[in-house]
Amino acid sequence: MTQRRLWLVRHALPLVAPGVCYGALDVPADPAATADAARRLARALPGTLADMRHSPLQRCEQLVQALMALKADSASEPDARLAEMDFGTWEGRAWDAIARADIDAWTSDFGAPRASGGDSLAAMLLRVEAALAEARQLSHDRGGDVLWITHAGVARCVQWLQARPGRLPRADEWPVAAPAYGEWTTVPLDAPTH
Repeated sequence: MTQRRLWLVRHALPLVAPGVCYGALDVPADPAATADAARRLARALPGTLADMRHSPLQRCEQLVQALMALKADSASEPDARLAEMDFGTWEGRAWDAIARADIDAWTSDFGAPRASGGDSLAAMLLRVEAALAEARQLSHDRGGDVLWITHAGVARCVQWLQARPGRLPRADEWPVAAPAYGEWTTVPLDAPTH
């Protein structure tokens, strides 16, 4: 039996100044980098997919549109569960302008509500876990791989849920690896999260 996979594709390079906090901030991606990522992804994907979803943020929608122009038989649904973390009042601010004490308070308890008013990591993990469970079911029912066009934070959540389900990470355990801009990784869909 062929193992079914979840393709975690990260949007292309966003058009935002270096060092700026952005998650839910709806910034576009570089058009040339997006077109290049779509061409490479179109060549790498299997012929058919069980499902294709994307973050509703424009940097992901751009990649979906570019991919669908190359693969006319593909279709994708926006899924808010695949959106990047919302950093609340930190969005659009330089990271070095955010009080170190506020960042430390956030990383000391990923389950607590954030002072910035944004997502807690616990809430984000729950929404990604629900999307992952649905992806497993769709893959099983339809017999194929699933593609998500999403963000680094979502890829990190999937990585955590695959390795240590049911537990909230400490800051020193949180995975830092994620696909580079316009790149992807695959994870098996056959293994349960619990």
